[in-house]
Amino acid sequence: MSHPSPGGPADPPTPAWAPPPAVPPSTVPPATAVPPATVPPPTAVAPAGVPAAPADPRATRLTVETRRFWSGAAATALVAALVGVVGVLVLERILRIDLAVGGGAGSAMATYVLGGALAAVAAAGLLHVLVLTTPRPGAFFGWILGLVTLAATLLPLTSGAGVGAGIATGVVNLLVGVAVWSLLSGVLGWTVRRVPA
Repeated sequence: MSHPSPGGPADPPTPAWAPPPAVPPSTVPPATAVPPATVPPPTAVAPAGVPAAPADPRATRLTVETRRFWSGAAATALVAALVGVVGVLVLERILRIDLAVGGGAGSAMATYVLGGALAAVAAAGLLHVLVLTTPRPGAFFGWILGLVTLAATLLPLTSGAGVGAGIATGVVNLLVGVAVWSLLSGVLGWTVRRVPA
């Protein structure tokens, strides 16, 4: 609505909303089909700092950053030895359960320290060879180490040391195996690179 101007006649009121003027049907152009746009297939973009993978995966190979890999393997050996130490301390010294290792001549501490460290180094060597020779090293390593850990967990139950000692020894072996597997799998993820063949 408009306001009257001083000294002049009042303008007719204007509506707040008016519909658009109608267009006669004869002036509307016929609809034409628009051809679909051709969109190129999406291309993978590598994250910052990671080289883009070639189109043909057969044109690449895996390689290991040797120094970092074996540094991680040494740290894994230390952790495996310490897991064995903690297991022996808890089971033998605190809970007074004899373990079915060490031949019955004293504590199993030395056996677990040396055995855990050697198992970790052997597993790292296996993983290094698998990376250089197999198409899916992580899968093969997981299966091999899982089955070896299962055997090391069940084997003490077959000894003549008794069921309690066999179960306790199997638990420590399982913990050492899981520690080695999880740590070396992490080392693998950080030290293996795909490079052109």
